[in-house]
Amino acid sequence: MKQCQFCVNNTKVFDYKDTDLLRKFINTQGKITPRRKTGTCASCQRQLALAIKHARHLALLPFTLR
Repeated sequence: MKQCQFCVNNTKVFDYKDTDLLRKFINTQGKITPRRKTGTCASCQRQLALAIKHARHLALLPFTLR
């Protein structure tokens, strides 16, 4: 069983400006990777998805990858 890397490192705040971290949780088609593949817990996955969506709206991350 995978452990949530954010809970292990006591990460409380997900920064939408940290695009290097957020890109790890986006697949090749630009979709947010599900938590069953990444191993994140439910609360961290929700916060991570919100951070990715904020970064997309501010054009820090693309909506789709080519």
